[in-house]
Amino acid sequence: MAEENRPTVAVIGTGTIAVGWITLFLAYELPVRVISRRPDAGPEVLAGVAAFAPGLANGVPRREGLTEGLDVGTDLEKALEGADVVQENAPDDLSIKQELFARIGAAAAPGALLLSSTSKLLPADFTALMGDRGRALVGHPFNPPHVVPLVEVVGGPETDPAAIEQALAFYRSVGRTPVLIREPVPMFVANRLQAALLRECVHLVREGVVTVAELDEVVTTSIGLRWATTGPFRSFHLAGGRGGLRHWLGSLGTGLERSWQQLGSPALDDGTVRAILDQADAAFGDRTYEELADERDRRQNAVLRALAEVSREESGR
Repeated sequence: MAEENRPTVAVIGTGTIAVGWITLFLAYELPVRVISRRPDAGPEVLAGVAAFAPGLANGVPRREGLTEGLDVGTDLEKALEGADVVQENAPDDLSIKQELFARIGAAAAPGALLLSSTSKLLPADFTALMGDRGRALVGHPFNPPHVVPLVEVVGGPETDPAAIEQALAFYRSVGRTPVLIREPVPMFVANRLQAALLRECVHLVREGVVTVAELDEVVTTSIGLRWATTGPFRSFHLAGGRGGLRHWLGSLGTGLERSWQQLGSPALDDGTVRAILDQADAAFGDRTYEELADERDRRQNAVLRALAEVSREESGR
């Protein structure tokens, strides 16, 4: 590890996810090397970090002077020399990932963690051209990574269990909540849940049950609020009263399978897409991406601060 047990992190890519990682790692005072194919990417990275910095949660070690320890370059092999952790953010194209990880595996220091932000590719696939696959795994964030704590950690058949433990420890060290995905299923967990809910959202809007704006309001004022404090299983455990989840599944939940059959399977045809986009434009199309993202980050951080305060109160009892 680097001096003072601060690992040097090489971040590959300069897109939205990559800049979120860069901002987070810099806030935790880690030396960061950014690798881009574009020689003029430096100013863009600096601007991105400046734009993302206000979204950092309170309590990070550093909020000012974030770009100290930041290096941006185009030479992948040079940047990987001596790096302790690699966080890769290239497009989710299998051939690109395979070629890239072959280069990463050959150039990275022995024992370096090789992490991919991929949202859908499995380690066994993107490491196919590597010699040593034991230290390569998925570290998939939920956007934006400098705000949302979740990181899904996914190993492959040849991933060294020690590398998995190191990855979990690394993400915890930068304030994230890593969750080990025990079976490498497509889309992992969070995106599968999101896709399932989104399918029903599209169905309800398509059928004219609610508008896009009303659907969002339903979620943020009910299940979104609930799930920010108690997950789905605990929520239904509480719904079962003193008998808990056992009582709920044994009585109130007996019609659950029937309710699943009543859910929609909408087609994303031209008419459906046009209706959703028209309603989305009416609901929030008068605001810029930057304005909407800033509001999202401020609200998410407000929830996180409130939950942290409640946790401190509970631990002090």
